[in-house]
Amino acid sequence: MTSKEKKQKKHPESSIKDDFIRRFKERPVIFAGTIIILVIVVVAFVFVPAFVPEAGGAEDLTFGTYEKIPITFVPGNYFSKTREEIASRYTVDDSNYFTLGYQIWREAFEQTVAHTAILLEMKRAGYAPAAARVDKAVAQLPEFQENGKFSQARYSRISNSARLALWREERDAIIEDRYREDINSLRVSSRETAFIGVMAGPERSFDMAAFPLSAYPDSEVILYVQNNPDLFKVVHFSMITIKSSEREARQILASIQNGTTTFEDAARTQSQDNYADSGGDTGVKLAYEMVKEIPDTQERETVLSLQRGGYSGIVKVPDGWGFFRCEETPYPADTGDTNTLEKIRSYYMEHERGRVEDWLISRAEEFAADAKEAGFDTALANSGLEKRSFGPLPINYGGNTFFSGGYNYNLFTPLNSFSVEELTNADTSEIFWRTAFSTPLNTPSTPVVVNNYIMVFYPREEIIPDSDKTSSVENFYTYWLSYFTGIHLRSFFSNTGKLDDQFISVFFRQLWSPGNE
Repeated sequence: MTSKEKKQKKHPESSIKDDFIRRFKERPVIFAGTIIILVIVVVAFVFVPAFVPEAGGAEDLTFGTYEKIPITFVPGNYFSKTREEIASRYTVDDSNYFTLGYQIWREAFEQTVAHTAILLEMKRAGYAPAAARVDKAVAQLPEFQENGKFSQARYSRISNSARLALWREERDAIIEDRYREDINSLRVSSRETAFIGVMAGPERSFDMAAFPLSAYPDSEVILYVQNNPDLFKVVHFSMITIKSSEREARQILASIQNGTTTFEDAARTQSQDNYADSGGDTGVKLAYEMVKEIPDTQERETVLSLQRGGYSGIVKVPDGWGFFRCEETPYPADTGDTNTLEKIRSYYMEHERGRVEDWLISRAEEFAADAKEAGFDTALANSGLEKRSFGPLPINYGGNTFFSGGYNYNLFTPLNSFSVEELTNADTSEIFWRTAFSTPLNTPSTPVVVNNYIMVFYPREEIIPDSDKTSSVENFYTYWLSYFTGIHLRSFFSNTGKLDDQFISVFFRQLWSPGNE
């Protein structure tokens, strides 16, 4: 074994990316020259075997040992069949075949490690299935069935060695299944499974009215400007920032005031901020924006009181010390200008959101009262609002999304499956679920704030799932639990210290011949 291989054995790489970087740094020229060869080899040894199993076998490969038992890939063995089964779940294209091929090999390797470890654990426990049970399992294999029954003729066509291999394979499968069943039964009780099934209901269907925060009228924003004119004065300043010391800032200000240098020249040559290249000009702003330049309230008010041509004293700025020159006497904002009003509205929504919500909640309460008296549809027509509908939906906080084999699954119907834009991300809002499912049927709810909307829900219908629905949820929950248990078992057995993991080095030797190393 070379010294480099020994190093890999002691400290195996954790990802393809790490190995690529290492190889490139060691021999960049050789690495670059082997890319074309790499693509050809990858297609031959990874892409074809991983995604087209019938294309033929690959050489026997030992990727490590578990308690000194080799974890070997041999066409037709557990490792090989597992890799083929995993590969069947994925779709490959030119952009992902190498990474996906690696992922499939690695997952199959880890699953084979877990399989080996489980058989050892069960052997130590003294468990072995009865021969008659294994015989029955072999007799039920699809390749021995004809017209729905076991065919002795088909069974007799295969060699004794092939029969023995199948018998051992079925025996090992029974042993592993028993181990996994025991582990799963320890993790969850039948009562818990039944409880999860019951969570599939009740299911409710809703109508909804949504009042967007964007509906808050401009007149209210303008009134706020009129009541807080100093926040929205239009100001125009130039500034110079000195990071070294307050003393240096004072010296530069003095040189400008006594005519030794101009403000613009000092800004370009000595200022240390983003405005230096423009001669210190900070541009036209609204007064509230000066908070970024002058954090201290009293110093900021002093600067904002300057008249055209006036200089400030030295003030503390985020990056050090600075001083300002007023380019234009501040004047009131023009709320008739669309861009100015939009800018003020953005500030208002950020700093006075509570006012906006209160105003819209008041309108939503009026709507709810109208809906209670005249009916939901009539209230919508009276308010000029569009009805939104969704459901049937059970309480399903967070969505309970489960990812497996490249697909997303959900234990219960998720809120986002109804594609109601106003409810985006509402599945993690407690107030949404509480209000939606506590409001009596055919009654408007109290208004609630969800995201950027004030909402009123109107539960139309409530149904209790039948036994088929709850059984389906229970079965899927059991599968879900088994799936994640399998992932945890793979991780556990891969990190017990009993595994000699040579996967990375063997995998790359398979792809890159020693001549390319």
